[in-house]
Amino acid sequence: MFRWGVLSTAKIGRDHVLPAIADSDNGVVAAVSSRDLGKARALADRFGARHAFGSYEELLALDAVDGVYIPLPTSQHLEWAARAAEAGKHVLVEKPLALKADDIAPLIAIRDRNKVVVSEAFMVTYHPQWHKVRDLIAGGAIGRLRHVQGAFSYFNVDPNNMRNKLDLGGGALPDIGVYPTVTTRFSTGKEPLRVQASIERDEKFGTDVYSSVRADFGEFELSFYLSTQLANRQLMVFHGDKGFIEVRSPFNAGLYEHHRVELHNAGHTEATVFRFPGTQQYRLEVEAFVRAAQGGKDRVFSLEESVLNQKVIDAIFRAGEHDGWEKV
Repeated sequence: MFRWGVLSTAKIGRDHVLPAIADSDNGVVAAVSSRDLGKARALADRFGARHAFGSYEELLALDAVDGVYIPLPTSQHLEWAARAAEAGKHVLVEKPLALKADDIAPLIAIRDRNKVVVSEAFMVTYHPQWHKVRDLIAGGAIGRLRHVQGAFSYFNVDPNNMRNKLDLGGGALPDIGVYPTVTTRFSTGKEPLRVQASIERDEKFGTDVYSSVRADFGEFELSFYLSTQLANRQLMVFHGDKGFIEVRSPFNAGLYEHHRVELHNAGHTEATVFRFPGTQQYRLEVEAFVRAAQGGKDRVFSLEESVLNQKVIDAIFRAGEHDGWEKV
């Protein structure tokens, strides 16, 4: 069994990833660390972990840990991913890995030097609904893909939430803008050439809270909007000349809505529905990661892919500063 260590007691870990590790068939939670030893001990007890530490350094020094999961604030992802990899640990780190694409190159060098697996935690790329979307597009089910439409929004104005703290890497684009981009890239195998964007920031927080984005992929176009101050919505639609694919719960499948992909014909008179009941994308993610770390051939989201996705986000931020197109 792969022995996981966790850096911090963040909500995403508590509610989703640690339960997935506990349910997985190849890993266990072995150690938890936090700046608050009491919180670390409480979370360790909840998941049956033997070790609890009041510092991240202590956990990284522990031989009884094979790899770490890092759900720290965004601004700390790169630092602790690098430190964990240097300690010889495999690393699964929450998205976004970085706030600039160029900052990922040193981590790639550290990964290669220490021969460890380092992966950004895009759980959606492990969900079979997205593999189905990719196969349908590649198989010509909707003909020529011309347009992809996306939306991702929620409402959060809590000043203490890291998503509303600029110095911690908060903002809508880093938190959720990465999802329409990564799922489009994953499903089509294509990269955008240029982008346009309109971005609004919260006057108090300084973070971006609304974006409307247009991305030119050459053969097709992606348009999406996202916000941290709108009513909850998630949707991705892939529109071709022979039909379209609608992903009803594209990012938080099973939590937001049912796991369901709908394939509609050109006349909108017939629909084929693909369902994925009981799928746990976080469990699929951690199990695939462990198999890769243990020498298997499972595909995990690579740092090279992280660079490509972050380049899109970087370009969107630049495009938001002027009218017209910005090259990716």
